[in-house]
Amino acid sequence: MSAKAVMGYEWTSYAFVALTIAFTVYGQLAIKWQVSLAGPMPNSAVEKVVFLLRLLVNPWILSALFAAFLGALTWMGAVAKLDLNTAYPFMALNFILVAVFASIFFGEVMTWQRVVSLLLIVGGLVIGGLS
Repeated sequence: MSAKAVMGYEWTSYAFVALTIAFTVYGQLAIKWQVSLAGPMPNSAVEKVVFLLRLLVNPWILSALFAAFLGALTWMGAVAKLDLNTAYPFMALNFILVAVFASIFFGEVMTWQRVVSLLLIVGGLVIGGLS
């Protein structure tokens, strides 16, 4: 990353990347939260459709879908100035943040294997950022 990229006009592109990540992580967590509250998925096909349609009108699910839309807009802003092979690796932060927040908010198990895999992602981002 050049000094120009950090100090110059490209900082807004990195802000767009960060916003894309934030919107994506929010959407995943909001959907998981609301699906968890809705109860188990029914067995019959008709009941599954009703279950999903009921979720689709849930305000929190709608906010998650809106976050996905905003994430798409901010992603367009990011790649308007950044090379895709520069911007896209940052999307791996979604995996890390969702896993950490799922552990914190939903009590999902964070095994040592998962921690190692997340650290490998971080290592890949660091190595990729140095090139």
